[in-house]
Amino acid sequence: MEGLVLVLSITFSALLSVVIGFAAWFFSTKTPDKEKLSPYECGFDPIDQLGNPVSVKFFLIAILFLVFDLEVALLLPWSRTVGAIPLYNQGLVWVFILFLVWGLVYEWVAGGLDWE
Repeated sequence: MEGLVLVLSITFSALLSVVIGFAAWFFSTKTPDKEKLSPYECGFDPIDQLGNPVSVKFFLIAILFLVFDLEVALLLPWSRTVGAIPLYNQGLVWVFILFLVWGLVYEWVAGGLDWE
């Protein structure tokens, strides 16, 4: 019985994904212009600016986003089982959260989040 529920869930999810994808394609506006056909959404023209340097701030912000996003993703399973885990493990998670907040405050004070 559990196998049937799993197969039905996967089938329903796949079908719903196809229907939503088709609806998005069908109802979207299809007026391509130079900006929409560009491989970059940040405004760079890859053909005209081959030799121009790219600001390192783009990469720093991306790395900061990846680090904090990964750590938040690690906290999501914990939030579902917070009442079922021992108190010692909850203390470790709170130390982890404090470490995250400390890292965010440090980046903020050090100017890592400023775009100037």
